[in-house]
Amino acid sequence: MTEHSPGLRRVTDRQILLPRSAKAGTLALPPAPPRLAELEAVEAVSGEIAAGPSAATPRHATISCIIPCYNEQDTIADVLRSILAQTRLPDVIHVIINNTDDDTPEIARGFEGRHTRTVKGEEFVTVVQVHDMGSNPDKKVGALNYGYFLSRGFDFILGVDGDTTLARDCVERLELEMTDDPRIGGLSAIYSFDKSRYKGLMARFLVAGQRAQFAAFNMDNLLRGRNMAVLGGQCSLFSVRALEMVMIRHHQQAPWVRDSEVEDSKLSLQIKDAGFSTKISATARAWVGPMTNLRALHGQQVKWNFGAIDLFWPGQRGDNKGQPFHPNLRLRWYENVSMLFNLSSRLGFVLLLVAALSIHAFVFNPIWLIPPAVAALLNLRLALAMKDKSASDLLYALLIVPAELYMWIRMGHFVSAWTQFLAQTDKDNWAAQANAEKGKGSAYIMPLVVLLAILGGAIYAWSQQSIGVQSAILSLGWPVLYLATIAQTVFMLRKLIRRHRGFAV
Repeated sequence: MTEHSPGLRRVTDRQILLPRSAKAGTLALPPAPPRLAELEAVEAVSGEIAAGPSAATPRHATISCIIPCYNEQDTIADVLRSILAQTRLPDVIHVIINNTDDDTPEIARGFEGRHTRTVKGEEFVTVVQVHDMGSNPDKKVGALNYGYFLSRGFDFILGVDGDTTLARDCVERLELEMTDDPRIGGLSAIYSFDKSRYKGLMARFLVAGQRAQFAAFNMDNLLRGRNMAVLGGQCSLFSVRALEMVMIRHHQQAPWVRDSEVEDSKLSLQIKDAGFSTKISATARAWVGPMTNLRALHGQQVKWNFGAIDLFWPGQRGDNKGQPFHPNLRLRWYENVSMLFNLSSRLGFVLLLVAALSIHAFVFNPIWLIPPAVAALLNLRLALAMKDKSASDLLYALLIVPAELYMWIRMGHFVSAWTQFLAQTDKDNWAAQANAEKGKGSAYIMPLVVLLAILGGAIYAWSQQSIGVQSAILSLGWPVLYLATIAQTVFMLRKLIRRHRGFAV
């Protein structure tokens, strides 16, 4: 370990980093205090003298961009063009291809080599390198870790998915925020879904649903002090110091671990545990490739849900100790509890409605229109907070039916993930998602089959009861549903009236 070994510096070394942006004012990062060198010269870290005066000399930060790719022939060219058009180019771009059997390598190699770009009189230079790992058992995690070892001599690592395009100033804005606050270990862009390139009723419906889903998630994180629960692999900037600290603290050979369904969520927790913060940018933006059919959406969302459950349930998988009270998982708990309420109230309403109609005991009360009206207003307010909102986003919120259908789809993912977890089935959700995206598998139908089975069983059981028992069930069931619905409506009203503080998702 020598001074000439790039990337092997100690994580305890200090370095003042400056952004390469004209937007950074003189106060964005003040110069080192005159006595900082003296203080560091006598500070002992792990029995060694900490960094000398040279570490206090400000210099420009360096960024390595890593793009893990799996069958991205339709999108990788757009991704690379968006990165090469940045107002702050990364210093190097590594395209890391794994397990791919399409034309991704050939397309990516068309961008290989040196690229220059001049922005407001400053010249940026980057080099695109393409690495084809071939068959890689660790899949995306293996590609990410390979990219990390290629990037150890840099200050920051920008992770971008092979189907994510960046806003023109995304990298510049991420770097500005990271260099302004060295406590940040990872910073995620605000990401949404590109709706322009997808045709067909089903695709447009699912894209609108995913846009609303992630807009709500991003807004929740922005309003919680911009503390990001998940540094998504779609577009996040990581401090190499934070990644090295994670490796030391958790005795890992690389930052991303293979024994988690959600490697990005796991790393986010570890970065937080290492004493760094995980944040979402207030302004940097990226657009992600959505799932445009039910099969692929089911594979993706079940993997995400299962991985999140695994993170806060102690001792269930690999060496994951489970951290149910971790600050990054509070939003996850809220999402699961909220989904349980949504499932219970909707399924309860359907069952009680069918039961009441069967004995001609249903009496419509206009009060039942209040919850869907509040939900529509909440969805509309969220749609209006989208930076790139369109008529389709507003119609999705106002028509109520599309949002309700998408909620039923999400409840199916929720039930599938919890069923798989509680059954302790040994299933490779990475492979399941990959097969789903290729059009294979029928697991996405199972939630509907289960719903029909529940309804059929409930109807049969109901028909076997006497009128007295049926009346008693209805007289007890409706008040319970009233209370649950009132509680849900109060929570929706609270979110409806909360201030967005100028944030746009």
